[in-house]
Amino acid sequence: MRWWSVANFVSNAGTWMQLTVQNLLVLQITGSAAATGLSMSVQAAPGLLMSLAGGAAVDRWPRKLTAAVSQALLGAVAFLTAFLVAMDQLNLGVLMALAAVTGVIATVDGPACSLLGNDLVRTEDVPSAIGVGSLVHNAGRLVGAGLAGVTVGFFGTAAAYAANGVSFLFVTAVIPFLRPVAQAVRARSERPAESADASAANGTDMSMREGLTYFARRPRLVALAGITGLSAVFGRNYQLTLAVLVVGPLAGGAGAFGTVSTVLAVGGILGAVFGARLRRPSVRLVGMLAAAGGVLQIVAGLSPSLAVLLVVVLPMALVESVSDTAGTTVLQTDPPPHLRGRVLGVWGSVRTVWGLAGPPALGLLMELAGARGALVTGGLLIAGAIGTGYVLRERRATKPVVVRTEEPALAGQPALGTAA
Repeated sequence: MRWWSVANFVSNAGTWMQLTVQNLLVLQITGSAAATGLSMSVQAAPGLLMSLAGGAAVDRWPRKLTAAVSQALLGAVAFLTAFLVAMDQLNLGVLMALAAVTGVIATVDGPACSLLGNDLVRTEDVPSAIGVGSLVHNAGRLVGAGLAGVTVGFFGTAAAYAANGVSFLFVTAVIPFLRPVAQAVRARSERPAESADASAANGTDMSMREGLTYFARRPRLVALAGITGLSAVFGRNYQLTLAVLVVGPLAGGAGAFGTVSTVLAVGGILGAVFGARLRRPSVRLVGMLAAAGGVLQIVAGLSPSLAVLLVVVLPMALVESVSDTAGTTVLQTDPPPHLRGRVLGVWGSVRTVWGLAGPPALGLLMELAGARGALVTGGLLIAGAIGTGYVLRERRATKPVVVRTEEPALAGQPALGTAA
């Protein structure tokens, strides 16, 4: 698990370095911010259509081999991009095609690597392993974004892509030496008889429909999708809302927003540390944390100065990170082992919908209400919807009926005998 965490840190740093450089590269080629957003959408779009197939592949194929091959393919794409940039042969069409290929590979790589990390620890330690993964992700994001500027400044754009390719190869080299615990391997190989019969009837080893049906019939997973969707659309795009708030109403500059972004990253790391201590997180906990994040977002929207905003941003990022860790733990531990890849595939499709719909919806809200109005309105929607859902759930809950099994004897009369 230590080796896997080191490998993931290196890979995450390389990925964020490439994403940062990719946005700059599109701007250099086209000079259009719209084209930059389009390149991000093209990379995310395959998850909408192919995540179900990717999750089924993860359940069907050997997990270590699947993760190693997907990481090697991502490395090959990064090296190819670096070569084209160095030879000055990269245009917008080729870049979009490579982004789409990366998105397709990621539909398999994401669930494969997530579940492989869980296989390295005992079942009771999976929440901690997910927390460590969140910590590694946030730390890699912080380091990768910083290294992007240094690498481009000293070695050029092609070097950033080449460094990301090396990071993927490092993960590929580590995977063969990982040893999943016997408990995880045994649990994944044991499948209920009715599940095996259903798959045989469909003519496939493991059908995509099986994972979709399981997800749709689990109220706690549907509720988790609703809570996370609200937060993703109206509360998680801080790079957009806080940037406009800092530059606009708070009259700050790029340096001020850089400080806000650093505080957000630090809060995310602290939240991952706390999230790693969760043993049995629940959907109710995720909802409470998301509602708390909505309230803090309202306070951030009403901040009179940059200093107040910085004080609010830290707990806001911390709560978001703990909520993410708790939700991921529920998502990866609720399904039976043989279905987890397909359930993660369903989740990938749902998350892609939020990723594609969130920025335009939030942008429209900002056009109508401004940065402060968007933050306040989004926070109210998140906290209000979660609070309403909790009240309705409590009202629908069946109240226990007390049945009296013994009746006291009537006053003044002897109790009936056994014969009577």
